[in-house]
Amino acid sequence: MARSEFRKARKTIDVSVGESVRIIRELQELSQNGLSELTGIPQSTISAIENDRVNLGVERAKVIARALRCHPAVLVFPGWNVDEESAA
Repeated sequence: MARSEFRKARKTIDVSVGESVRIIRELQELSQNGLSELTGIPQSTISAIENDRVNLGVERAKVIARALRCHPAVLVFPGWNVDEESAA
């Protein structure tokens, strides 16, 4: 199949910051308690972040991203779409 025959995937849903934290945590088969142990952030705060009741914030994003082995921007900007032409 030639490259020109492929269609670019369409974005079908928006993901909130809290949902991105939950999705990445669950993909790594971590419980909220497990993430709490890795980060030192109380489980109740992690729950509040995942349910968008508390802002993630830059410092917590760094700590959680380190524990989830991802870049903080993945958590903070879940809907960010970078065009190939504008990517550095």
